[in-house]
Amino acid sequence: MTIDLGPWLTAVPESTLAALAGARDVLVVSHENPDADTLGAAIGIATIVEARGGRATLVCSDPVPPLYDFLAGMDRFRTDPETGRRHDQLVVVDCGTLDRVGPVRDRHRQLFERLPRIVIDHHASNDEGGLASWVDPEAAATCELVALLAVRLGVGLDSARGALAAALMAGIVMDTATFAHPNSTPRTLAVSAALVEAGAPLSEISRRLYRSKPDTQLRLFGRVLDRLGTAANGRIVHSALLLGDLEATGTMSAHSEGIIDLLAQSETADVAILFKEQSPTATRVSVRTKAGGVDAVALTGAFGGGGHARAAGATVEAPLDEARRRVIAEAERLVAAMRA
Repeated sequence: MTIDLGPWLTAVPESTLAALAGARDVLVVSHENPDADTLGAAIGIATIVEARGGRATLVCSDPVPPLYDFLAGMDRFRTDPETGRRHDQLVVVDCGTLDRVGPVRDRHRQLFERLPRIVIDHHASNDEGGLASWVDPEAAATCELVALLAVRLGVGLDSARGALAAALMAGIVMDTATFAHPNSTPRTLAVSAALVEAGAPLSEISRRLYRSKPDTQLRLFGRVLDRLGTAANGRIVHSALLLGDLEATGTMSAHSEGIIDLLAQSETADVAILFKEQSPTATRVSVRTKAGGVDAVALTGAFGGGGHARAAGATVEAPLDEARRRVIAEAERLVAAMRA
């Protein structure tokens, strides 16, 4: 049985198709501190371009976390573009704003400004207005959009000996928590079914991303959970990850993936917040909220961040203690407004 994606293919903008189809040497850029969705979407775009006879370079400001080493193609990512390449198209994937690209954009600003740009993304806070871009907040993951792009451009989801399907499936699994989040739609499930049919090992991907962790990561989780705090009479739950935690447990920043989702399992809290100390003067904030409650974008947007209604983030240019005070105060205000 072949999964029919026909009912959803008309959603792909013709301008995006035309721009990508005409590109011959593409620079594909993921966001800093990469996750499965941005990495899988980048591999997907590269596979589409190469299947149509073009070339692609994959760039990410930060190294790929070891968590994703099991996926083919992760060794292709570079922290900077190749010198001497004559790129004719820039594709930015899964970036709510161009600032999310990170330092590589500043290091190569002239190149980034010269190239025509396509942004493919699913963040509700994204205000990208480029004619060739495709921003769809209804998509559970950017990989969902890239899968539809592949089909529209005649590239089989089983391309690259199954690597395309696996990479796209990983992005969807990560951004839906294996379809547990409310962002999973009939289109998400149809695309996922097509990817499984194309060879994506769904159960193995889910196990690797959500049910398999090194002991050092478990120790890191333990330190963060031990700092669990509450506010607004338990309607807000929060914790912090300190730079010293990474050294003490022998982990890296990427190993913090999943802690915020663990905090969000609180029975009583409407808002879960994780504060990550990035430097003595900067704090990364991750937020999860429950359906029908506080809008996570409204909370993080007050600090220049964005994302989705139920999952969002921001970087606060302040020490952790100050960032925690400011963000919790705003969260308390929003929670109180929900009661009014």
